[in-house]
Amino acid sequence: MTTDAVRYDDQGDVPLAEYAALVSVFGAGVGAFTAVARRRGVRLPEAVPPWDVALMGAAAYKASRLLAKDKVTSFLRAPFTHRADEGEASEVMDEPRGSGVRRAVGDLVACPFCMSFWVGGALVCSYAASPRLTRLVSGGLGALTLADWLQYAWTWTQQADS
Repeated sequence: MTTDAVRYDDQGDVPLAEYAALVSVFGAGVGAFTAVARRRGVRLPEAVPPWDVALMGAAAYKASRLLAKDKVTSFLRAPFTHRADEGEASEVMDEPRGSGVRRAVGDLVACPFCMSFWVGGALVCSYAASPRLTRLVSGGLGALTLADWLQYAWTWTQQADS
């Protein structure tokens, strides 16, 4: 570990090199998509309308929470995390397990904010290649986001009445 990394992580348990590897994987994925898209003649849109940005934002939010917090996606996180607690509304709180790459991936898949970067990247690549399909998928995930907010609103009104 470099001197700067040692100063960053006094306990030595933050997998900085593995985080760098994950960021490199993300960059390589974007680079590979770009190369394949160019070879196939994919033309980037002249502009991205604000409503598409909002739609993809809602989709990235929901997909990230589904991947990082939902009970039914626990099987995806299980090799890298362990269940620490139950959250609200069928969500779970997972913590990373192990060390090195396993720990770094555990940190990634247990964090909806971290996952949103990856999901957002996938949506942008998808939008470049197939905007109509991306709008459809994003619309479905956006509808789930709205449904979640309505469920929370209903719960809050019921709690206020009691």
